[in-house]
Amino acid sequence: MFSKTRVTENRPQQPASNPTSAEPNPTPVAPERGSEPNPMPNKRTTPSVLSSDLTVTGNIRTDGDIQIEGNVEGDIRAHQLVIGESATIKGEIVGDEVVVNGRVIGRVRGLKVRLTATARVEGDIIHKTIAIESGAHFEGSVQRQEDPLASANTKKLAPPTSS
Repeated sequence: MFSKTRVTENRPQQPASNPTSAEPNPTPVAPERGSEPNPMPNKRTTPSVLSSDLTVTGNIRTDGDIQIEGNVEGDIRAHQLVIGESATIKGEIVGDEVVVNGRVIGRVRGLKVRLTATARVEGDIIHKTIAIESGAHFEGSVQRQEDPLASANTKKLAPPTSS
C-alpha cells in the first residue's frame, strides 16, 4: 500500500525567510483531501428548466436561476426567473431579475422586470427598474419601490379589470 506524507514532515523548522538568502522559497503544500474550500462558492450554474410539457401545482423556491416553459399554478421565487413564450404562470413571481416572455396571471415583484414583446401579464408589477417592449400586453398597475423583494406584505393593489 502507498502512504501519503506531507512535504513539511521530517523537515526542521526554518526561521522566517531572509530576503538576502539565496535559498528559494519552499513549494507550497496542497491541503489534504476533504479540507479544501469550495473553489466557486457563489458561482451560479446553468438555470433549472421546466419544460413545456410540465405542469406544476404548488410553490417553487430556489436561490438559483430558473427558466419556465410549462405551466405553474403557485408562487415562484428565484434569483433570475425567465418565463418562456409557451409558459403560463398563475401566482406571484418574485426575483432579482424577472424576464417575462409568456403569460403571467398574478403579481410580479423584482429588482429588474422586463416584459418582452410576447409577454402577457394580468396583475400588478412592483419593481425597482422596469422595461416593457412594444407589443407586450399588460393589464394591472405598476409601482416602483427601492426594495420590492423586501415588501412581501405589500398591500394588494387594484385587481386588473376584466374585459
